[in-house]
Amino acid sequence: MPQNQQPIDPRWAWDRYRPSDAAPWDLKKAGHLFRRAAFGATSAELQAAVREGPERSVTALLQGRADAQGDELWTTMSRSLADANVGDQLSALWLYRMLYSAHPLREKLTLFWHNHFATSNIKVRNVGYMLGQYELMRRHAQGNFRTLLTEMSRDPAMMVWLDTIQSQRNQPNENYARELMELFSLGVTNARRPGQRNYTEDDIRQAARAFTGLRIVDGRGVFRESDHDGSEKNVLGQRGRWRPDDVVRICLEQESAPYFIARKLFRFLVSDSLDATPALLEPLATEFRRNYDFGALVERVLRSNLFFSAHAYRTKIKAPVDFVLGIARGLEAHRAAGAGQGGLGTVELARVLEGLGQRLFYPPSVAGWEGGRAWLNGQTFLLRQNLALALTSTTDVRFGRRLDPAALLRRHNANTNAQRVDFLLRVFLQGDVPAASRTRLLDYAASAERQAYPVYWTADDAANHRMRTLGHLVLCLPECQLD
Repeated sequence: MPQNQQPIDPRWAWDRYRPSDAAPWDLKKAGHLFRRAAFGATSAELQAAVREGPERSVTALLQGRADAQGDELWTTMSRSLADANVGDQLSALWLYRMLYSAHPLREKLTLFWHNHFATSNIKVRNVGYMLGQYELMRRHAQGNFRTLLTEMSRDPAMMVWLDTIQSQRNQPNENYARELMELFSLGVTNARRPGQRNYTEDDIRQAARAFTGLRIVDGRGVFRESDHDGSEKNVLGQRGRWRPDDVVRICLEQESAPYFIARKLFRFLVSDSLDATPALLEPLATEFRRNYDFGALVERVLRSNLFFSAHAYRTKIKAPVDFVLGIARGLEAHRAAGAGQGGLGTVELARVLEGLGQRLFYPPSVAGWEGGRAWLNGQTFLLRQNLALALTSTTDVRFGRRLDPAALLRRHNANTNAQRVDFLLRVFLQGDVPAASRTRLLDYAASAERQAYPVYWTADDAANHRMRTLGHLVLCLPECQLD
């Protein structure tokens, strides 16, 4: 993952990207946008983005499309799952929405918040609560962070996860107050003053008293004055008879708060290896502090010079969700649904994702998934290769023929070896691979034509096998692991 070690000018970084001879808008940048702000793209989507340009392409992702039928289907499926309290299918349900959503950026940002407010059904054990928290995060995915953080303190899943419901006026539980400061709003140390802590243990104890009185009634979080410690509290230097919303306000008034969220978004959308210094983040943090408009923060990042620069390009390792859905989108999984074949089922995909280290609605801890290099090791790389084979071979009973590279290549009139290799490289890597990689793929295709196949295979059988193997080989390239 190459990166430029020269200091980055913050003003240039967050200025609006405008195509130029030195930084043209092209297929590579379109692919980069769809990997970071969605879950990959089809050939048609990439070509349309190149034609439309960056302004309109980013706008289309920010706005998404209306999908009343899809929303209605989601409501039906989620209610059914909640009524049955079947936690094993939670991940599959969300994967289905990610794959077929008309608003992929909203789902991508909801995934960001899911990792930020990492809550696991392993403890909550209530599908309705978990789906309610998902809807809360999705509703505010591009909205106001202050509102989201305020409402999260009353979210039933969070109240169970961090034991707010056990907090008593005479015996407050400190878990939510601690994570509110450490993981949800401030971080441990000051963003601009290294070594200086953002809060003390006494701040946590005082804030915990403010969060007493929260209870779940009829599946909703409510505040009960009779259960609340109404005495004076001193939280982060401010004294008063604070309640839950007051503590949220006090946290967001701290210097570190906008930097903390901006840095996490930087790691999610720009790079998890580039150093996000306070100086680099300052323009984002200053703007964000004004009203905590997270949607505006996301838009500024997605339209920026830095986002479309070599500093950001392929400087992230794909999370399992992005790896899996990127394959499905590139192989046009949605066409199966349109053809009346029911689309690609996501129950098996969810099981595979668990093996790759990412089970949605079941993060490993309150800190969420570590991400970055932790996603990839010898074992998970082998599992990714095996998954790519399972998806492209058409012989795996879990996925069948719904993701068939041979059918894809035929639809796009890729009739020669060179056309097939170049099409697959364009879809999945926008053609940006070393010349030697392309040559090896062409060599395979040529040698495979001379290979002996079973006598009962037709010429089409042999050709389909070669095209499917080409698809698998492309997906196993090292570049396919990078976002």
